[in-house]
Amino acid sequence: MARATREAYGEELAKLVQEDPKIVVLDADLAGSTHSIKAAKVAPERFFDMGIAEADMIGTAAGLAASGYTAFASTFAMFATGRPWEQIRNSVVYPHLNVKIAGSHAGISVGEDGVSHQAIEDIAIMRSIPMMEIYCPADAAETKAVVDYVAKTTEPCYIRLGRAKVEDVYEEGNVPDITKIHVLAQGKKIAVFATGLMVKSALEAREMLLKEGVDITVVDVCAIKPADEAGIVEVLKNHDVIFTAEEHNIINGLGSMIAEVSVTHCPRFIYRIGLPDTFAESGSAAVLLHAY
Repeated sequence: MARATREAYGEELAKLVQEDPKIVVLDADLAGSTHSIKAAKVAPERFFDMGIAEADMIGTAAGLAASGYTAFASTFAMFATGRPWEQIRNSVVYPHLNVKIAGSHAGISVGEDGVSHQAIEDIAIMRSIPMMEIYCPADAAETKAVVDYVAKTTEPCYIRLGRAKVEDVYEEGNVPDITKIHVLAQGKKIAVFATGLMVKSALEAREMLLKEGVDITVVDVCAIKPADEAGIVEVLKNHDVIFTAEEHNIINGLGSMIAEVSVTHCPRFIYRIGLPDTFAESGSAAVLLHAY
């Protein structure tokens, strides 16, 4: 069933906030769009709408975390990572506070909202902060697994979520360890590392290539940081040519991470599929994904 990862985030957050009285939820005037409104309905006393004040939201989340709470702060990915970068770095990650930042509407699949809202640098921004963990789930089931996982840790985390609906990759309740890569289809010689909604696209591409006699391996990479280096190296060793696919600038995203692991442990030819260091434009998600 096709569902947006932001929807699954809201559902799982609403479940967890009822189970754990130490979870608080913050949003920046976009609770309906991020689906954190679901948590607000079941635990209004632990939901804080900070208005269009993202830096204030992150600072408040840091204060709540310093007081012993697990703070989930949600807004569009562009505004979750860009505007409050200093607060994330200095108020959350440097003091190592238990804040989970959920950036919805990431990538170009936000579509008609245009370049101002299309976060294609958010992974890069978060990767550059020491000790910041980054997760980019492929579907609704993996999103719920990520939310469950980060809620149990005390690490600062960034969860990348999408606006567009994506078909299921996993069965709900049957998602493997999200900190590890997962080989979803085993092929020969060529491997594709994909993240987010590009995982389903890579699986669809595999079916098309099989008709031409080309059998590729498809790998889901949910944990961008810390990377599952051992798992990645194992795939590199067993394939001659590597592709990466991400709904993000090819600079300092998934492709860069795989290349860094490769150059250190197992050099391979790597072709990065993503935004080629350019902005997109306004248009439907389907048109933009096809174009770029």
